[in-house]
Amino acid sequence: MGLARNVVGIIGNVISFGLFLSPVPTFFRIYKNKAVEEFQPYPYLCTVLNCIFWMFYGLPIVKKDNILVLTINSVGLVIELLYLTVYVVYANDRKKRLRVAHILLAEAALTVAVVLIAMLCFDKHRSLFVGIIADVFNIIMYAAPLGIWVSNGLGAIFGVIQLGLYCYFYFYGEKNSKEGAKKQSEVQLSNHPTGAA
Repeated sequence: MGLARNVVGIIGNVISFGLFLSPVPTFFRIYKNKAVEEFQPYPYLCTVLNCIFWMFYGLPIVKKDNILVLTINSVGLVIELLYLTVYVVYANDRKKRLRVAHILLAEAALTVAVVLIAMLCFDKHRSLFVGIIADVFNIIMYAAPLGIWVSNGLGAIFGVIQLGLYCYFYFYGEKNSKEGAKKQSEVQLSNHPTGAA
């Protein structure tokens, strides 16, 4: 059982390491252009918090024999903080820098709160509590890029509606407008008095 667990853990660490390195082209582009352009820091901020909670979960005070979870998330935290450093250095807007700093401070406060609650309130179920918190932030980490998709998805839906209306009026609107014009001319003719000459 121990060998299989270690093999699966090592495979998971290799895959996670690849995931942590996947934004390298983005940050190389930021470095090359000396500007963050339209890139957002939110996925990396979410990943920082995710790594922190999984590191806490990997500590022996929470769950024993989780060294693989601790190591990969420690590496991930360092990588994500490097990404955020590059982002802050090349963010030309002071508001963007402050936003990153404020979110990191909020994450630090949340981390302290979760650690205190876990250590003071949970003894037997500490690993369950921290595991649930880590899972929630894992889901948030993967859902963070969906914020971009929502605006694009709404635009696509409205575009399809607009094309549908265009097709409807293109194919059926002309017939209805001719019938409407015909009825309107009949109404106008019937309003004129007859026999008044």
